[in-house]
Amino acid sequence: MMMQRRDLLKAMAAFGVYAMVPAFARGANGAKKYEGVTLNVSTFSTAYPTLLRQWLPEFEALTGAKVNFDTPSFPVYNQRADLELSTRGSAYDVVNVTFIYTSRWINSGWLTPLDEFIANPNLTSAEWDVHDFLQGGLVPETGRDGKLYGIPWVVEGMLAGSSRFDLVTEAGFKFPDTTDDLLKVLQAVNKKQRVAGYVTDNHYGWTFIPYLQAFGGNVFRNPPDDLFPTLDTPEAVAAADYFARLIREFGPNGGLTYTADQSTQALKLGRVNFSDSSQAYLAQLGDPATSRTLKTVNFGQMVQGPAGRFPGMAVHALGIPAGSKNKEAAWAFIQWALSKQNTQRAVAAGYGSPTRRSDIDSQAFRSRQVINGVDLAQLSLSAVDRAAQGGYMKYRTVDVFPQVDQQLNKAIALIVSGQLSAKQAMQQAQTASIADLKRSGAKI
Repeated sequence: MMMQRRDLLKAMAAFGVYAMVPAFARGANGAKKYEGVTLNVSTFSTAYPTLLRQWLPEFEALTGAKVNFDTPSFPVYNQRADLELSTRGSAYDVVNVTFIYTSRWINSGWLTPLDEFIANPNLTSAEWDVHDFLQGGLVPETGRDGKLYGIPWVVEGMLAGSSRFDLVTEAGFKFPDTTDDLLKVLQAVNKKQRVAGYVTDNHYGWTFIPYLQAFGGNVFRNPPDDLFPTLDTPEAVAAADYFARLIREFGPNGGLTYTADQSTQALKLGRVNFSDSSQAYLAQLGDPATSRTLKTVNFGQMVQGPAGRFPGMAVHALGIPAGSKNKEAAWAFIQWALSKQNTQRAVAAGYGSPTRRSDIDSQAFRSRQVINGVDLAQLSLSAVDRAAQGGYMKYRTVDVFPQVDQQLNKAIALIVSGQLSAKQAMQQAQTASIADLKRSGAKI
């Protein structure tokens, strides 16, 4: 055990870990500031939390705190966190501030403003530099009161990826640019060499929306001012019918149930050809240690439809619940988790969606993002810029979106499984969304 501790301390020194949190948290005169404190941290399971889990012993050795790190699936996490935060409970000390819940959680007073922690030199390392984070990532984490409630660890722009693009070129096609192009390509390559054509994350309130908007539809009439749902318009029904067809006709067995992680794994193994996903997931296809499709992969923008191109964009951040009993130690954890040293180390380990400008501009990141000749980072930045400038993501951060999100998940599943037609399912989603919003007190 002593050797293991010496090895850990050497590794911490090598990575500059001692500079990640201020001296007081490391403990003066050998005493550790947070000795005896147990921090309960919860995020959903994905690449960055996986890296943090590996490095947790360093934080615990620095501060004396013990960390319980919980990483359930995305829907399970959101359900648990929303319930806990709404009761102002103390079960969590650090949570992921999920993009679709930012308005609800922040403006309801369920999270702790971070400005005072950041401004206090006794609590925040001078080198930490909040201004190094992308402004586009900080804006959604800022409340109506102008205070900051979350530090972003991922900024996602939705892209299209093809793991077996060699099959596409053999069939005489280019990377699909439109919804019509995508359909033609999938019809040509589906099940070639036993590779299914298409799969996507079954969080359809996320993956379906770019198609909904490409067909001229939207979630609400004019968000954030007019939040009357518009899920049963002809454009929305046409988009749902098209999107469900991709999953039903070209998906693998059980494709309806695939999560983002499972979709990524299927792409890496070459079992599925096309998917729409964020840079953080698609970048994993460039990992020579785990991807069997590194030499055949290709990437492009989200397809455009009759109304244009609308790639999704999302930001997830670490924040402190209002009910936490260990806020100071929680801030030390966030500071450590998103220190320059750790974000740089994550980039070096292959992390594909950094939120610090210094990481995005680094040669280490940009060189890794050129996968099979395609600059994935540039594609993602273009998608994020398009979303930020276009203003079409306003539907996603209004406080009533989570209810509609659930209805969209159900509607697409019902269409794919053949239980309802697109028109029936979207009308049902419309009716249920209106009822949910009225029950929540929303003025529609």
